[in-house]
Amino acid sequence: MESKKILIITYYWPPAGGPGVQRWLKFVKYLPDFGIQPVVYIPENPTYPIVDEKLVEEVSEKAIILKQRIFEPYQLASFFSKSKTKKISSGIMPNKKKQSFLDKVFLWIRGNLFIPDARVFWVTPSVAYLEKYIIENKIDTIVTSGPPHSLHLIGLELKQRLDLKWFADFRDPWTTIGYHKSLRLSNYAAKTHKTLEHQVLNSADTVIVTSKTTKTEFESITTKPIAVITNGYDVEKVEKQTLDTKFSLAHIGSFLSERNPLILWESLVELIAEIPDFKLHFELKLIGAISQEVLDTISKFGLNPYLNNLGYVSHAEAVAHQRKSQLLLLIEIDSEDTKSIIPGKLFEYMVSNRPIIAIGPKNSDFEEIINNTNTGVFFDYSEKNKLKSMILDYYNQFLEGKLESNAVGLQKYSRKNLTKELAQLINSNF
Repeated sequence: MESKKILIITYYWPPAGGPGVQRWLKFVKYLPDFGIQPVVYIPENPTYPIVDEKLVEEVSEKAIILKQRIFEPYQLASFFSKSKTKKISSGIMPNKKKQSFLDKVFLWIRGNLFIPDARVFWVTPSVAYLEKYIIENKIDTIVTSGPPHSLHLIGLELKQRLDLKWFADFRDPWTTIGYHKSLRLSNYAAKTHKTLEHQVLNSADTVIVTSKTTKTEFESITTKPIAVITNGYDVEKVEKQTLDTKFSLAHIGSFLSERNPLILWESLVELIAEIPDFKLHFELKLIGAISQEVLDTISKFGLNPYLNNLGYVSHAEAVAHQRKSQLLLLIEIDSEDTKSIIPGKLFEYMVSNRPIIAIGPKNSDFEEIINNTNTGVFFDYSEKNKLKSMILDYYNQFLEGKLESNAVGLQKYSRKNLTKELAQLINSNF
């Protein structure tokens, strides 16, 4: 039986690194197992803030890859400040109180001249190219994945021109995403974002989201079907890791200024002062892009002697660190807008067999997942004393050689099972 072809339009694809690439890289890996042939449309010359060449090896040989050139303003902006451009492109916004004139200019331009984002110039040439390809290859189903949400505008135009089914996949929300308020939007720009969001949500045949809270948010905007398919974990070929000899607390991934957890730094400083041997064993491991404000705060609290800042490492190395660190830190911004965010690394954390300390807004979607899988403990930003007590408890388990995670019910979050859900959703529409 001939496989059903679907066209997947995504910006992030190997050699892009970071969390944005993982979702559709893994869906594409497993879709052929369910009788679906993935055709993936990506930019030929993208400006990726993070690059991981090793991920190229994970691209399925069964996938058909289409590439077209893209013009991105980031390519020009990097002439003025490569580091600022790279940080803004990856979602790391400068602290509002510490923004330089150049920071403010970059943010204003990004928020008001490039709507919905700086990849918007790819829309028109992509529609022209893909319309012809879809007709010639008899494709009747497309998927757009955002952010960048400009890719949904490609889907919107193709839907208006052709008789096809369109799935709009939102890895993150649109107008309520954490950094949206940092973009110095004019009233006109903010209204335009809302209008485009409404058009996309009400034109797609089905909307796919990664959390229940995002589903609830979108249900106030559209009556179209909304499916929740979370991110997940894949089977990783990682050698058995020897646990760190230090009592290591590891944060793996982007550490944004807004995620700066003062209750964690305060707890650690107090434990160092109160527990005689704690400072002999303690290590704070940071892996990934770290905002300068977070680093400055760590220094201000006197934690630099315990800091091991490894910077960005490959995905394979990150997975290895997840499995040999004593504790894993998962931190989300303390905001109503971030309750829907389920960090992609949560699922890799969950299968690492290491306990998770999670900090985020009360009633977060990822709090429920952590509790249901018994993979760690969640704290909101008002629970400093509970957090400190839990770290001490984990420390005592470490000293006894008994610190481990006893997870349950993880199989539902495997990438293959999630792809099965996606395949059933696609096939149920026909």
